[in-house]
Amino acid sequence: MNKRFAILIIASMVLGVAVGWGCNQFLSPEQAAEAAKWFKLGTDLFLRLIKMIIAPLVFTTLVAGIAHMEDAASVGRIGVKTMGWFITASAVSLLLGLLMVHLLQPGAGLVLSDAVTGGSAPPAASTEGFTLQTFIVHLVPTSIFDAMAKNEILQIVVFSLFVGTAVASLDNKAPQIMELAEQGAQIMLKVTGFVMKLAPLAIFCALASAIATQGISMLVVYGKFVLGFYATMGVLWALLFAAAFFVLGKRAIALFGVIRDPALLAFSTASSEAAYPRILDGLPKIGVRRRIVSFVLPLGYSFNLDGSMLYCTFATMFILQAHGVHLSIQQQIFMLALLMVTSKGIAGIPRASLVVIMATLTHFGMPDAWIALVLGVDHLLDMGRSATNVVGNSVAAAVVAKWEGELDDPDPEAEAATV
Repeated sequence: MNKRFAILIIASMVLGVAVGWGCNQFLSPEQAAEAAKWFKLGTDLFLRLIKMIIAPLVFTTLVAGIAHMEDAASVGRIGVKTMGWFITASAVSLLLGLLMVHLLQPGAGLVLSDAVTGGSAPPAASTEGFTLQTFIVHLVPTSIFDAMAKNEILQIVVFSLFVGTAVASLDNKAPQIMELAEQGAQIMLKVTGFVMKLAPLAIFCALASAIATQGISMLVVYGKFVLGFYATMGVLWALLFAAAFFVLGKRAIALFGVIRDPALLAFSTASSEAAYPRILDGLPKIGVRRRIVSFVLPLGYSFNLDGSMLYCTFATMFILQAHGVHLSIQQQIFMLALLMVTSKGIAGIPRASLVVIMATLTHFGMPDAWIALVLGVDHLLDMGRSATNVVGNSVAAAVVAKWEGELDDPDPEAEAATV
């Protein structure tokens, strides 16, 4: 994300708060509600565009990614260790988000008006009927076209797993199908980029609508949500550092010194991809061999976005808390499994977390419009989760190198630069 777009995002947030406050202060409740409906129109259009891209995006990216995973498996031991770390780190990130959102309760006690909720009451019946048996049966689509039409994310994932695995198992790898999947994924990523350019307008509309009807006190709720997420992210950083120190010893200090600038770059641009070249260049300076870096980092950018997964859990539960929806322990476990799988298919796109959260809400029978609650402050949180993604992938590369005995003596100049 370039600086001009980042400035536009921040300006839209400030303008949305100002316009919403003006409507709340100087218009009657009826007039403010009517104005909120018009603001909500912009948000609804943006959300419909996101919903439009979910099915083809998940299908093409998962098929292409799984078909290529045969290459990762062929490297044997390194591939297994790398994916083992990724899965473990993903599970820890998701579980930490769930535990902290229950501890902090950022959305508890919030009473939303119809203008914010879209006139939707909590559909409790849809969660009460959620059982292990229905969940397992629901995994398998009767028709992939029906699943795509209804944005049944898990059914799309299951079908994509079969297709991707079948392509990978063929001797010739079905080059035409591979090319079609890869080009389809590229097209959908480009479409997603077009949609996300409308984010400033959607952020303005979401904030203006919420504050026009709820008042400036809504900023207190957002502040609690943002601070709660950053506190949770701080805990994750501490866990990552502890894991790095346990495996690498004092080398972990040099590691965090090298990735300091790339993490700051990712934070300022709200893009972990922007930091990729600097990590690729920096890790070999502390002894991580380049062949390990070149293998682990690309996989990590698709399968190990710890900050994004932490946010998906935290934000989804915040939305459910704010609307008074309660999930059983069994349902929350299924939610973590769902987020674990869906986040792997679309991790490389801008604002991927919004797509994953919307798909999760839809799976549990909740209105997808509820995601508008976090849309207004998503950019502030995107900065933090992008930096966390950089830290998580850098630690993963160093740990795998240590396990493989491919961690050389660090460059003296790099060590001096970290002091």
